[in-house]
Amino acid sequence: MQQLNKILAFLLCSLLINTAKAQFLMDIVDTTKETGRGILNIYKNFNHLQVSSYLQPQFQIAQEKSINSFEGPDFGTNVSNRFMLRRSRLKIEYVHFEATTKPNIQIVFQIDANERGFTLRDMWGRIFENKYKLFSFTTGVFARPFGFETNLSSSDRESPERGRMNQLLMKSERDLGAMISFDARKNIGWLSNIKLDVGVFNGQGISATGDFDNNKDFIGRLSLKPIALNKKISITAGTSILQGALLQNTKYSFSTSLVNGTKTTTVDSSLTNFGKNAPRNYYGADVQLKIKNKVGFTELRGEIITGKHAVLANSNETPTTLLSGYAGYYIRNFNGAYFYFLQHLFSTKHQLIIKYDWFDPNTKVATTQIGAANSNFTAANIKYSTLGIGYINYISENAKLVLYYSIVYNEKTLLTGYTNNIKDNVFTCRMQFRF
Repeated sequence: MQQLNKILAFLLCSLLINTAKAQFLMDIVDTTKETGRGILNIYKNFNHLQVSSYLQPQFQIAQEKSINSFEGPDFGTNVSNRFMLRRSRLKIEYVHFEATTKPNIQIVFQIDANERGFTLRDMWGRIFENKYKLFSFTTGVFARPFGFETNLSSSDRESPERGRMNQLLMKSERDLGAMISFDARKNIGWLSNIKLDVGVFNGQGISATGDFDNNKDFIGRLSLKPIALNKKISITAGTSILQGALLQNTKYSFSTSLVNGTKTTTVDSSLTNFGKNAPRNYYGADVQLKIKNKVGFTELRGEIITGKHAVLANSNETPTTLLSGYAGYYIRNFNGAYFYFLQHLFSTKHQLIIKYDWFDPNTKVATTQIGAANSNFTAANIKYSTLGIGYINYISENAKLVLYYSIVYNEKTLLTGYTNNIKDNVFTCRMQFRF
């Protein structure tokens, strides 16, 4: 009977942890909250190890065959509908507590497995400072502390995918680095409502084969934890910064300039470009407003990111290899944003999603300037906007159904294939199973 009680307690611990809503990827165990204290007590008496998982099988229909998509991987040749396993995550977490009930270390390992193979998602360790219960230190492969949507777990996010902006600027969300966090685990007045993360990262993300220069990304985020404005309304907010660079390994550097009254891509081929750094500077701000109503909640979210990035001629993703030969970085000013409207319908089991986002990878050019004679602009300079409309049915604490239609607009240019709006809308029907 004693052994049975231990097993039941461990199962209860796993249930308490995994039913917590809307968790950031790097959230700590908050022992000031009732759930955190309950988990702590069970961990103390029974086990320090947690295993969790979620699966996201889905069916998608695209407007046309072979489209490029940000609602999952690009569609294959002659494919406009598909079944796929979007994510299949397995997470193992170990937390050790001191005899004084204070968390000492935390270790996390997470992989993503699907029909195409295995991918590492997390592999990190954290040390907690327990004298003042204010600080922690994290190192390994983990989520970069930039923005709100980037850090919101894919299992808790309402839209099937992150917006185009976040997918391009923060591909895979994770990187290899180290981070110091200020996040109070006790009541210290108004500072208990503040969280500060400051980290240094390689910069290429986990999709790169390895670090290829000595430059590092400095990333910082200051966030406001949920604060009640009144009995019905609460607010959270944050601001983020990324300062980084990529080594110029060739003499070529490209930028957008005005030449003889025409916007064009110009090249600087000076030998002095060798060894210089191409800039990557991001600035972001976000806010989330939650309003209680008769059937649940109305939630409004918004985030804007602007800055300068160093990319390739035909891509807005951070390069993952060192350039050579005639290649060079294209330095572009960008901005983007997203806005969520979330509304419970009838009860908290039903939820309406309306999401609008845009990403402009080169704010210095627009529409017919792209593709004009002698302009030398590629499709990577085109602005995209996306309207998403969806419905979620929270079937149980361990399962939910997501129906979502993504309507994509690209600005009309003079480039071949982009003179009109591309037919690249996507409908997604997804089931999520979670334990």
